[in-house]
Order: sequence, then C-alpha cells, then structure tokens
Amino acid sequence: MTPRLGAEEEFHVLDVESGRLVPRAAELIGRLGRPGFTTELQRSVVESNSAVHDTLEELYTDLASTRRCLDSAAAGAGLAVVAAGTVPLARVRPLDVTADARYRHMADDYRMVADEQLICSAQIHVDVPDRDTAVRAMCLVSPWLAPLLALTASSPFWLGSDTGYASWRTMLWQRWPTAGPAGCHRDAADYDRALAELIGSGVISDAGMVYHDVRPSAHQRTLELRICDACPRTETVVLVAGLFRALVREACERLAQADGPLCDGRHDWLRAASWRAARSGLEGRLVDPATRCAAPARTVLTGMLARLRPALEASGDWDTVHALLEEALAQGSPAHRLRRAVRAGGLLAGVDTLIAETRGERPGGHPAERPARVTAWQDPVPVHVPGHDSAAPARSA
Repeated sequence: MTPRLGAEEEFHVLDVESGRLVPRAAELIGRLGRPGFTTELQRSVVESNSAVHDTLEELYTDLASTRRCLDSAAAGAGLAVVAAGTVPLARVRPLDVTADARYRHMADDYRMVADEQLICSAQIHVDVPDRDTAVRAMCLVSPWLAPLLALTASSPFWLGSDTGYASWRTMLWQRWPTAGPAGCHRDAADYDRALAELIGSGVISDAGMVYHDVRPSAHQRTLELRICDACPRTETVVLVAGLFRALVREACERLAQADGPLCDGRHDWLRAASWRAARSGLEGRLVDPATRCAAPARTVLTGMLARLRPALEASGDWDTVHALLEEALAQGSPAHRLRRAVRAGGLLAGVDTLIAETRGERPGGHPAERPARVTAWQDPVPVHVPGHDSAAPARSA
C-alpha cells in the first residue's frame, strides 16, 4: 500500500508596496475565513496545512489552491505572501512575537534566537505503520536529507545583505538547541526517554520544540521532514515530497526485512553535510551520502534518484519526480534564481520574483509550464475570497 502524504508550508507576509516583512499574519488569517491556517512564533508568518493525499498530483492541486487563496486574500489588504526561507527586506523587532503564552515564554527564554526567527520552512509528512517504525526509519533516511535541503535552498539574503549562503535560514535555524540531525534510537520508548530528558533538563519546554531534521509526529502515525526551506515554487514542494516518500517507503521495507541493526550509528557527519548543502545549494558540491565524499550536486541527486527508482515506481511517482528533478537541476536552486533577479534589478526585483513564483508565475508573468507527466495535472480553479479583489501584481521595483 502506498504511504499517504501531506505538507505544511510557512509563508512570509509582506507589504506589497515596500516589499518588507510586516507583522500582519493574524489579519490575513482573519480575511481568509476558512480553516487550515495558523499563526507561528513571529507575527509575520502564516502556516498552511494540506489535506492528506495518495498522489503527488492531488498534493500539487491542494497546495496550489491554498497559495491562490492566500494571494487573493493578501492582495485585498495591500499585502503579499512569499514562500522562501528568508525574505530580502526585513527588520528584527522583539515585539513582533505572536501573543500566545507559549510563544511569549519562548521569546523570553531564547531572546535573540527567537527575535531573529524570521524564517519559513516546508514540512512533509509521510505515513508509517507505527511509532517504532518511525523512530527506527529516522536513522535510515537521515543521510539523504541534506540533498533535499539543497533542492529547496531559497534564503541567500538576510536583512538586506547577501550572506554568501544558499540557505541562511539553516544557519539561523541551527542555533536552536534541538535543531539538526535526529540521532539514533532503538525504538519509540528509547526516543521518548531521550525526549523526556531534554524536557527535564529545562533546555526545551515541550515536545513541540524538538526541531530535528526529521522526527516522528507527536499526534499522527507519520514521519515528518523538517530540514527544508520554504519553496517559492509549488513544484519543488511536490518534488521533495515524492523523494521523501520514497526514502520512507524504502526504509520501512528494509526494516521489515531486517534481522539486525541497519544503521552504523555514525551520524557525526550529517551536520557537516547540511552545512555544505546550505552553503552551496545546487550550484556547488554536496556530501554524497553513498560515499561521504564531495561530489557535484547533480551527481548526488541523480544518484539518489536512481537509488530510489524502485520505491518511486511502486508509489507511481517516478515520471513526475524524474521530470521535476531534471527541471530543478536545469534551472538552479531558488537561491540562484533570486540572486539573478537581484543582480538584474535590485532587492525589490528579488522580492517581486519571490512573490510571482509563490503565486505560480514564471518569468514574464505566465503560469508555470510543467514538464512531462506534470503537464497533465489539473490546474486548480482560482479561489475567490468574498469582498477581496483578485491578486494584484506587486509594485514595480
């Protein structure tokens, strides 16, 4: 049986004229008038939650419809939404934390780390048989997560400056005490004991503050991917979802057939691999999980695709994932595309590019042209939000 999957996406809320981050997420959620959206630690971020789906086509339709709904509601308030790890133009203001007791406590405890949490991610959930399997599968999928970060790297700019990284969000995120590789655990009981020790230490206050690159859901029978930047293009989320489902499916099959341990326990190199992916994106070398040596991003990702082909075919995802990966490698990381826009027209032009890609446009203001099997997907009908104008274009840079 094919594991089902879903996605959570975080979106920055911007003033459409200035292109700057603004703390108006609650206002935007109020204008949406429908479930499926929540606030986050910072008042400038909206999170959306997809339904659970069997196919990548269904997931794409759901995510694209959600983005159109957000875009329409935002346009009626002089706002725009952007799916990216960071946005080029922002200011750090400690008073912009959401008025929630848990978030206020986090802001008091973590100070500048919380103040600078002006970041967004995309998270993928994939069904697993049980919590023991989820915990044991973490060891098997963890070596392959850094290439997924490279695919999504979309945060080269921070507070108006080019950081030199493809994913500066990763650098900000890893300052939290529980961020990074998940480590190895024998079973769910062992994992839960380690979690209880962390909470007992006072370093974190609850299970929701475990920010590992991958983790078992606390509320569902799923394994959750957490390493990725938010993705300007919906197609990138779908690509990562397909690859992660294949990784989880393969891991579960190996665990079901195994007589003994499948992980060597050596996860010390994973943080370095994530740093390399955050620094380079798709435009440099990555750490190849198969050899633990440096290799071009294309070599690592095409090798990963070949390795996962049986699992992708079993889920009916091969054609879609193959086509989307070829497109991603040909066009470069989101960070690369954003830098190109900024070089041509400045930071505001970069913001316009992010807004347009989040909306579903490609250069020239046209809808995305999807490759191979993806062209057959049904474009979602634009969602009309009563009393709101249709999506307005961003101001000229």
